[in-house]
Amino acid sequence: MECRIGCGACCIALSISSPIPGMSEGKPAGVRCVHLSADYRCLLFGDPRRPAVCKQFQAAEDVCGSSQTEAFQLLAELERLTAPPSLNIL
Repeated sequence: MECRIGCGACCIALSISSPIPGMSEGKPAGVRCVHLSADYRCLLFGDPRRPAVCKQFQAAEDVCGSSQTEAFQLLAELERLTAPPSLNIL
């Protein structure tokens, strides 16, 4: 599957634990990456500073669905399922 032009869900919904230029602590899930353009394109695409996790992410129907809305839902669920356990103490 090719990336859907104008989607950008992966650049918002997913967390990035490694530093990104302009985001030294990485990026929390649900926060727009500072390198996502107004038309939802990665401004670091092809740039060697682009985080490895971003380079490795591949658009696929099971995580991108058939629309931007579905991509947000699927990626948010993926993020929830792969997040480290909470450290809440009762």
